[in-house]
Amino acid sequence: MKKLDRRWVFGLIAVAVLIVLTLFVAPRSNRLMSGSTFSRSPDGYGAWYAYMQRQGTPVQRWRKSTSEVDRSITGTGNTMIQIDPTQSRANDVENWVERGNTWIILGRELPATEAGFSTQHQSDQGTVKIETSRRLLKSGAMEILGDRFGSIVWEVKKGKGRVIFVVTPFIAANAYQDEPGNFPFFAQLATRYGQKIWVDEYLHGYQDKSEESGADQARNWGDYLMRTPLAVVLLQTGVVILVLIWAKNRRFGQPQPLESPKTNDSQAYTQALAGVLYKARRSEFVVDVVGREERLQIQRSLGIGGALLDREALMSAWVEQTGRTASELEPLFANRRLSETELRKWLTQVREIKQHLPR
Repeated sequence: MKKLDRRWVFGLIAVAVLIVLTLFVAPRSNRLMSGSTFSRSPDGYGAWYAYMQRQGTPVQRWRKSTSEVDRSITGTGNTMIQIDPTQSRANDVENWVERGNTWIILGRELPATEAGFSTQHQSDQGTVKIETSRRLLKSGAMEILGDRFGSIVWEVKKGKGRVIFVVTPFIAANAYQDEPGNFPFFAQLATRYGQKIWVDEYLHGYQDKSEESGADQARNWGDYLMRTPLAVVLLQTGVVILVLIWAKNRRFGQPQPLESPKTNDSQAYTQALAGVLYKARRSEFVVDVVGREERLQIQRSLGIGGALLDREALMSAWVEQTGRTASELEPLFANRRLSETELRKWLTQVREIKQHLPR
């Protein structure tokens, strides 16, 4: 069995590493931290969380399963915010909502409309920037923010409480902290029906330590590493170490001496001469030399060897053997200085003459 080339093996290892990093590291990190108040990335909510603290409206982070909401958050006038574009868990707390609480869900999978992707909307808190063309078509829900294409923020009554939906999960993400109305609008939305505000961080991988078993703690520690750049560094280091051990720290193969490039003297001379003639604008020399050589080649193609024929003899042989007119050979007898454009045209005419030679 033929032994595999080392370079192919190393290439396969590199491809495998890229696949692992793409499938397991990047997607998990982006999805898990998107919308978290602990995140400072553009799609995080760390800046809005700090904004609420400065406004004197503390926001509490919820780190338990939604099944614990009804039992742990008692009374009415509470608001739970869930920033998750892929999941909706309002049904899990239906009794909690109907008792007189508010559940806010940021991110709804709705069909795109003809609305522009980036739009500005006026509200009592200032101009709100929305970047999505998705809208909820007109329905029985109470619209809080929208345009002629449909609702962007709307409310659905549930008993004494309500569920508020926002079509985009990033209405107050860090990327919009410089917009005049986004943070104030979402702050007013969160405090619309009460002052006790919670943000679901359980969705983003954060869990109370008191509820974790030993296995859960080990799993969460592993998840934490996978969410940080340290996972990439460790994986790359491990691959490099394995490659060095397997290859015994040797090169891909024996060192090869560098070969000096071979010089074509005739080609170099021709190029140098062409450069001199071009700078000196001696196109007539080119026309004369090339014209003579082309006439000799035409003679050989017509079966006439020997010395170069005169003008009349060559034209007669051309007419007799090709049946074409003698005037077609006129460019070969040009003997004057030509401009660069005329020289290009002359060379084209010479090529066309040679196409009509007998084969």
